[in-house]
Amino acid sequence: MPCSKPQERFRLVRTGRRHSQRERVNDIENAVFSRNASLEYRIVTFLLLSLLLMTADKRFGYMDHARQALGLVATPFFWLADTPARVGSSLGEIFVSRTELLDENARLREELMLSRQQLLLAESLTVENNRLLALQSASALLEQEVLPAEIINVSPDPYSRRVLINKGSQDGVFVGQAVLEANGLMGQVVQVMPFSSWVLLITDASHVTPVEVSRNGERALARGSLDGDTELDLEFVIPTQDIEVGDSLISSGMGQVYPKNYPVAEVVSVRRSSGQPYATIRARPMAQVWSTRHVMLVLEAAEPDFPVLADETDSGADEESSLASVDSAN
Repeated sequence: MPCSKPQERFRLVRTGRRHSQRERVNDIENAVFSRNASLEYRIVTFLLLSLLLMTADKRFGYMDHARQALGLVATPFFWLADTPARVGSSLGEIFVSRTELLDENARLREELMLSRQQLLLAESLTVENNRLLALQSASALLEQEVLPAEIINVSPDPYSRRVLINKGSQDGVFVGQAVLEANGLMGQVVQVMPFSSWVLLITDASHVTPVEVSRNGERALARGSLDGDTELDLEFVIPTQDIEVGDSLISSGMGQVYPKNYPVAEVVSVRRSSGQPYATIRARPMAQVWSTRHVMLVLEAAEPDFPVLADETDSGADEESSLASVDSAN
């Protein structure tokens, strides 16, 4: 049965569309395959070129200059790439928290304080060691044996010049025992307890020490200053006696309490007034009576006499004065 014209026309159109779609697919496949082939050729070409360049660079070093040039060109980019990290680090250092700064400051202050304490301790140990060495050297000059002791307290009485030492009757200490310091006479024991003793210093107003001038042997009595000072007054010195400023006073050994010829004081002032029977002479003790901590006690004495105090020297003042007059006349 013959087809109508509209149906014939529709079949022709549909057949044409199929042919056109098939042609498009073929064109696309041809383009893809041709593009893949071109890409493969390029890859192979670049691989061969790379191998050639690596071989030439390894054998002949042709790429050294190119590498240096590329490094020079790339340096600014590297610097720019590192800029955020550097900026962040700088900002982190600048904006340190206040708490961290305070903690670090406190830690440094504590370390500084500990260092100062250690330095002061080292200095004090050095000073103490030097004093002990000086005390040992001074004890070597004595003929008697000595007992080292340490001052542990000071009398609270403002009118008394006494110190407490850490040796007592259990250590062989007795009343009237001489107490020496590395530089000079210190005093004598006036009260003994089992494990400690009180020492009357030579600067006490009630203490009198027989002394003589090392330069010429002039004798005198050195009493603690009555005005509460740390100096000594020489009593019963007539104007004709040869005692001058700067003279060294040593123990005379009279009374058999102190060892003979041990340093006592240095004359600091001499005043002779017309019409006065005695000169006014002051001397400064050689011993560091208020700063030292280490002393020594003389263990042996010719006679264990009681201390030479003011009450006992009043009756003997005229005798000492007459002795001084005889010495001056000689």
